[in-house]
Amino acid sequence: MNIRLLAISLSLLMNISLQAAEESSWTIENRVIPPPAGASELLRNSIAGTPQPDLEASSQFPQSVSEWKSLISSANNPVPLDLIAQTLSVTIEKSSIAGVTVYRVEPLEIAPEHEDHLFIYAHGGAYVFNGGDAAISESALVASMMGMRAVAIDYRMPPDNPFPAAVYDFVSVYNGMLESFDAEDIAVGGSSAGAGLAMAGLHKLKQLGVPMPAVLYAGSPWADLTKTGDTMFTNEGIDRILVTYDGYLGAAARLYANGNELRNPLISPVYGSFSGFPPTILVTGTRDLFLSDTVRVHRKLRAEGIDAELHVYEAMSHTGYGFMRQAPESQDFYGELAAFINKHFEQH
Repeated sequence: MNIRLLAISLSLLMNISLQAAEESSWTIENRVIPPPAGASELLRNSIAGTPQPDLEASSQFPQSVSEWKSLISSANNPVPLDLIAQTLSVTIEKSSIAGVTVYRVEPLEIAPEHEDHLFIYAHGGAYVFNGGDAAISESALVASMMGMRAVAIDYRMPPDNPFPAAVYDFVSVYNGMLESFDAEDIAVGGSSAGAGLAMAGLHKLKQLGVPMPAVLYAGSPWADLTKTGDTMFTNEGIDRILVTYDGYLGAAARLYANGNELRNPLISPVYGSFSGFPPTILVTGTRDLFLSDTVRVHRKLRAEGIDAELHVYEAMSHTGYGFMRQAPESQDFYGELAAFINKHFEQH
């Protein structure tokens, strides 16, 4: 067979294989998933003590704006700010930057190497939860751990303020802080929807010709608001935090997008070009519903020549590093995060 015929044959076989893949799915039932023997004792015992996620119950979601507002109100139970401040040895001030509500977090002792540095943080919560005082989330931990100032954005959210309000708020705060800090002295990021928002915000900043920050932190990023990633299916009912896309998560995606195309890079940043993005650190776990989203972002960053580190932890569900901060896995990751941020600040 000559080379031309071989190429045609291979092309036909690939097309047949792709068609078959699209037309068939695997149904795997009666799987037994034991507590993870390879995880730390603390994480293993926590999983062993957690009831199996209820897939049917997790598939329910609000059917109206009033139901969404009721759910959001009932879920909003933040840790008191004074307790966070006392526990982490920081001060917290509610403020405003460019008309956007923010929380300024400052360690009682700022590390000399971070005197001129800033961490801009976007909170998670599927773009509907964790507003108000809950927006501070990880920002206080990172600020305390690194001895660095942080600004947590209390960005606008649906039902009242769907896309693109959150993206505009991120861009406004970033531009506002450029009046006091150089771009090369700023790190940005967050977890889950916050990580997705940070990436979407960078897409927008790139469109506007605004200088990129020095570092991006993408913790288990909600980078694709469609149900596309492989682990949206393989980890369904296994991720003990998110459980399934086919519940409030998918409904929140539609609520946030407000009729806009979900694959818009400012909504699902994985569909945009990462050319020109800053060095990025990503984290996920083997039980994370967003494992595939995180992997896809990492590979696209690498393909664009961006310095990107991917950290995957055994048996960790979505953002488990933030929920179990006493676990060795969590302590290990936040150490990796600090080292990555420090390295790239030093390079500037």
